[in-house]
Amino acid sequence: MTELMNELAELGQMSLTAGFIVFLRIGAAMAVLPAFGERVIPQRVRLVMALGFTAIVAPAVATNVVPFAEKNSVIWFALATEVIAGLAIGIALRLFVLALQMAGAIVAQSTSLSQILGNSGADPSPAIGQLMLISGLALAVMLDLHVKLAEVLILSYEVLPVGGVPGGDLLTEWGVRRVALAFGLAFTLSAPFVIASLIYNVAMGVINKAMPQLMVSFVGAPAISAGALILMLLVMPILLAAWAGELTGFLANPFGAY
Repeated sequence: MTELMNELAELGQMSLTAGFIVFLRIGAAMAVLPAFGERVIPQRVRLVMALGFTAIVAPAVATNVVPFAEKNSVIWFALATEVIAGLAIGIALRLFVLALQMAGAIVAQSTSLSQILGNSGADPSPAIGQLMLISGLALAVMLDLHVKLAEVLILSYEVLPVGGVPGGDLLTEWGVRRVALAFGLAFTLSAPFVIASLIYNVAMGVINKAMPQLMVSFVGAPAISAGALILMLLVMPILLAAWAGELTGFLANPFGAY
């Protein structure tokens, strides 16, 4: 009976150690993940979500984590390696949120709407940027973001083994590619508004050249604001669908050549 209790105690300790190692990676990722890592979400709620993801991911990666957890002398090494791996995954996904925010800033500057409701969120941003951000996050959650995040976290243990130091060259190449794609996505989402702004400014320049006495700024300011709102009504569903497609494609193959 005593031997059985000792075995159960050792098994329980091993399970807790393995769960703690998994929690290190998930907790670091949860700090910056889209939707789940937003600053408007209370820290206690984020902690509970991190524990929930840990309960889901830990059984699936037990074969990778338990052998490492048995090495008591190197467990504390995971405090660095697992946090780095979790932050790398979280930041790669966070770049999609930053793409929406950058696109909103470009749209607001192009259409003279950058000063309207600029501080309505946790991160100061124009109203259009905040609208795009909230809409994109809501759409991502509706597309089972939580399920896909769990799959990505489980897959990460194959690419970034527990206890292994992520290669600097690998993270650099992967990270630079993700940053470049984020900037490209931001400009793509804002392209209709930039083109409309270019046409507006060219038209105002022609009108001002033809009629110097006319105060084109008083005539054009309401026109560009109304045109931006109408254009947003027409193209915003298409832009959000394109953004969601990029996010879904990345989640389907986060560590590949995508």
